[in-house]
Amino acid sequence: MSSSNPSSIPVVVDLDGTLISTDLLIETANGFVTRQHLRALRMLAWLLAGKCELKTRLAEACGIDPAHLPYNQALLSWLHEQKELGRRLVLATASHLTLAEAVARHLGIFDEVLASQAGTNLKGSAKRDALVDRYGERGFDYVGNEAADLVVWRSARRAYVVGSSPRLIRDVQVLGTLGRVFHDARPSAFGSLLKAMRLHQWLKNLLVLVPLLAAHRYGDPASLVPALLAFLAFGLAASGVYLLNDLADVAADRQHPRKRRRPFAAGHLSLLHGWLAWPVLQLAAFSLAALALPPAFLAWLTAYFVLTLAYSLVLKRIVLVDVLTLAGLYTLRIVAGASAIGVTPSFWLLAFSTFFFLSLAFIKRYSEIKAGIGSQGKVHGRGYLHGDLETVSSLGIGAGQVSVLVLALYIQDSHTAVMYHSPEFIWLACPLLLYWVSRAWLIAHRGGMHDDPLVFAIKDPASWLIGLGFGLAFALARMAP
Repeated sequence: MSSSNPSSIPVVVDLDGTLISTDLLIETANGFVTRQHLRALRMLAWLLAGKCELKTRLAEACGIDPAHLPYNQALLSWLHEQKELGRRLVLATASHLTLAEAVARHLGIFDEVLASQAGTNLKGSAKRDALVDRYGERGFDYVGNEAADLVVWRSARRAYVVGSSPRLIRDVQVLGTLGRVFHDARPSAFGSLLKAMRLHQWLKNLLVLVPLLAAHRYGDPASLVPALLAFLAFGLAASGVYLLNDLADVAADRQHPRKRRRPFAAGHLSLLHGWLAWPVLQLAAFSLAALALPPAFLAWLTAYFVLTLAYSLVLKRIVLVDVLTLAGLYTLRIVAGASAIGVTPSFWLLAFSTFFFLSLAFIKRYSEIKAGIGSQGKVHGRGYLHGDLETVSSLGIGAGQVSVLVLALYIQDSHTAVMYHSPEFIWLACPLLLYWVSRAWLIAHRGGMHDDPLVFAIKDPASWLIGLGFGLAFALARMAP
């Protein structure tokens, strides 16, 4: 049916990639794999039974949180305007009916929901046929975002496009029914991928070079080259793990005031792209390690990947085990760096690393708890309660102070006198480190600490000055007669 009165023409809105900048089939598949990874192969059997079966099974196994999905705010505002004009709003999507109805209930503006269910995949021609049966040819306006919607737009009175693809917009213009384009303000997929890889976090992998510096081999090309290759391998592996971690944590990230802006959580980068990218990065990292570095380094890189995988999927939700794992991952980088150049890391280095990075891990958790994320007294996606705040603080401050004590004891070790001409200059590093740890925790208590202490240190001028002074103390100890 058609009408000359625009207010009597329903507005039909697609969901995936249109109303939200993600796809609920991929969202539920991602949730199933990351939460029930031991059953992940079942998805293949469901897919062989048909796409409708896959959507149904995933919708039953993994719900969604409609309140925190990445909605297209410009489109949503326009839909509210149309609702106020008295127009009927219809949500028509290829996603499963259960998921679509959850979104519709949350938004509270849709009068009807059409979606995929047993035996029916509401996409392309199937969606067009369902809409024409209900509203007639040219009896509805349609909002879509991809080439598969062209067949629906051909039967619509007005075509509304979400996206910035010149080709898609041109194809819709040819139909002569283009009403409005809601341009996609998202950054490029490549730029979003680089951001998700967190290249700035490669600074953590400079720990791989610590054994090179501690052994004073930085002038030896035979040690410098493998150390730099080890740094590159760890960087690639770490970026792959960051992608996997964000995929596993996307639901929790969307409820975090800062993490919700991460590419996957914000809908700037498809979850599918993440599942394609992280194995490629791991393959590159392990290929480099296998071809150019000692077998011992490859073994430590494998241990790093297995431990980070366990952390992403399970360990980060277990109280105290999570922070111990984070501290262990930092220390593991140092051990791996030592294996790359064929040296044995000292007891003092490993002890200092363990306590210092345990303190940083506690700062990370403290900041998350203090931010008040979650409900019913529990931090979302973690095992901590809001009441654990002071305990976490005490444990973290204690670990940081013990790291300073380890550094002080190292100065008195007989081996140190062999490595440094004037080890007493290292005492200058102790108050600097004590000041940095104390200051970091003070800032955390005041609510000014970034949930990643490394990001805080990178952006903090005082941290750079303290780091410079710390390095100068060791340089003086090495060079002074």
